[in-house]
Amino acid sequence: MSTPSPTNGSPLGQPSTYQSQYDPSLLFSIPRQYKREEIGLGEGRLPFFGMDIWNAYEVSWLNMRGKPQVALARFMVPADSPNIIESKSFKLYLNSLNQTKLGGTDALLELLRADISAGFGAPVQIALTLPENFSQVSMGELDGLLLDRLDIEVDDYAPNPDLLRAEENEAPVEETLVSHLLKSNCLVTGQPDWASVQIKYAGPQIDQERLLRYLIGFREHNEFHEQCVERIFMDILRHCKPHKLAVYARYTRRGGLDINPWRSNFSTGTPPSNARNARQ
Repeated sequence: MSTPSPTNGSPLGQPSTYQSQYDPSLLFSIPRQYKREEIGLGEGRLPFFGMDIWNAYEVSWLNMRGKPQVALARFMVPADSPNIIESKSFKLYLNSLNQTKLGGTDALLELLRADISAGFGAPVQIALTLPENFSQVSMGELDGLLLDRLDIEVDDYAPNPDLLRAEENEAPVEETLVSHLLKSNCLVTGQPDWASVQIKYAGPQIDQERLLRYLIGFREHNEFHEQCVERIFMDILRHCKPHKLAVYARYTRRGGLDINPWRSNFSTGTPPSNARNARQ
């Protein structure tokens, strides 16, 4: 008997009734471990740390006089939380606040922290940007040497870690590589997810052409954002053997939400920038 998928019962791919009154039961949690086992990660200590940075652009509620309020919200989810939250359910949950009266931003933050942290199974840091500070929201691109400059031939659109190579007999390097050609598909609906990805590493120099072909290989691969980034991290770690590695992807938004997973095995002292890319 096959193990049922943890996405069974998810609102993904199902008709959804717009719920405009507060309903935390809309949040649909999915255990991270289900997909981590596919990439050889058991229940022990993870070979990385990191976070998933969620940005919500369509947060709204009512003040106690019934006047609509709006804000941007940032959710910093630790990578070692036991669950992810399916993004459509996250959107439906946020929509349920649209006609809900709250006594100010502190009340909203308290509500969000309790519900979202319960869904992920770990404390989540949340910050709001109110309209008077919208002009302070920064934009920028991932820095690094652009892999997309390479004129390569591609005929395989499934991830193939055997493509990955590093020059183990030469002097180690430290470099940052970037590609805007990462595309994967939703695990349930098959709808496209678009991203830019940054790879920082120190160790044997990675063959850039092979790395680009590997990244393009996700083009017909079905997996959630967080799962794709962890797969990329583990494949590079195993096949190229860097002693430092960080993988960061900025995905374009869907339904007013973008998800930006970051995984690293070394500390830079600060989390990655949350500057919005041009495609976001």
